[in-house]
Amino acid sequence: MAESPAGREGKRRPRVDWHTYFMNIARQAATRSTCDRKQVGAVVVRDRTILSTGYNGSIRGMPHCDETGHMMENDHCVATIHAEANTILQAAKNGVMIDGAELYTTASPCWNCFKMMANSGIRRIYYGEFYRDQRSLEVARQLRIELTHLPIQDSD
Repeated sequence: MAESPAGREGKRRPRVDWHTYFMNIARQAATRSTCDRKQVGAVVVRDRTILSTGYNGSIRGMPHCDETGHMMENDHCVATIHAEANTILQAAKNGVMIDGAELYTTASPCWNCFKMMANSGIRRIYYGEFYRDQRSLEVARQLRIELTHLPIQDSD
């Protein structure tokens, strides 16, 4: 006999809200990262539907940082493509329009990723932790792009 939705104890597990749900998916995408310095995941969403996901990793077909080491410039590994950029690239590669969408990322976007998001039409950016770059905060206000800190919560 199948177990009821309420489970064995008779209590239904509470559902997470949409922001937590999508941030948890971004966090799961980060587990695919191949840079062992920082694992970042991202997901693009419109109308509560996932359009694209991404994580930071090497150029397709190139060795991964966690296999061969890092290519460092100014304290950054530049061998990787950032999660947010990969998410936008995957959408483009698959012909998915992301204009007007939201992007959830486990770390706030760097300046270059923010510029890509702005030009691709992303209107809301939710990030789990602040990471280094303040420039995007001011420019987001000027462009009326919502940039919101959503601390990552455990789903358990």
